[in-house]
Amino acid sequence: MTTATPTAVTVRGTCTLVGAGPGDPDLLTLKAVKAMRQASVLLVDDLVSDAVLAMALKGRRTRPRVVHVGKRGGCASTPQAFIERLMIAEAQRGERVVRLKGGDPFIFGRGGEEAEHLRAAGIEVEVVNGITSGLAAATALGVPLTHRDHAHGVIFVTGHARDAEAELDWATLGAAAAQGLTLVIYMGVSQAERLQAGLLHHLAAHTPAAAVQHASLPQQRTVLTNVAGLATTLRGEGIGSPAILIVGDVLRGVAALAAPARDTSHAVAA
Repeated sequence: MTTATPTAVTVRGTCTLVGAGPGDPDLLTLKAVKAMRQASVLLVDDLVSDAVLAMALKGRRTRPRVVHVGKRGGCASTPQAFIERLMIAEAQRGERVVRLKGGDPFIFGRGGEEAEHLRAAGIEVEVVNGITSGLAAATALGVPLTHRDHAHGVIFVTGHARDAEAELDWATLGAAAAQGLTLVIYMGVSQAERLQAGLLHHLAAHTPAAAVQHASLPQQRTVLTNVAGLATTLRGEGIGSPAILIVGDVLRGVAALAAPARDTSHAVAA
């Protein structure tokens, strides 16, 4: 009589890339809250606010393991390759992994890279969108990103290139903005002088520009200026990361710009 050899069972967990939005927990989607509260392992970026993390832990009988994997432009960060290996290893152990990322995972959140590596390892991946900080910044200013009279489209772009060869042609982007497109620039504060010089090749010096730091959070700050005064104004007002830069005519002549909301600082360059 032969005895059958038991078949080895491979335990597979899941991984969900969750957009935590710009920081205000009220802006989380219901699907994001549900995913966070079902996680057994939470991998949390630096830009995820304490209030959002508290929402993830609220009402849990069993506390998930929380691992902080810092990712912040211009600062020391956890290597991306390490984060990807950690996600794969935890999912292969059968964990329900949630990668909690500021904004939206698929807008300058490296979500595409992470999803590719997870799928290549045979891990099931789900993506939960979040409100991107570029949209939250425009809302903080009381302006739209598109407008039938002022902007026929919007370009989301990063000011933080991966390497010198990937450096953006800011003159070309300025030409696009001159055709009626709003520029929304992520991680651009440290490159303000370079991008300003490029944009001025095709944009009028008086084209409106703005910066929003910590969009949607209590410490939010807004600064209004124009393209010619962008770098000087950012330095003078002490605007640093995380901040969004917006350039375009959607900022022009809007009443909301003259009456900043409570707890929001306001400056205009001549």
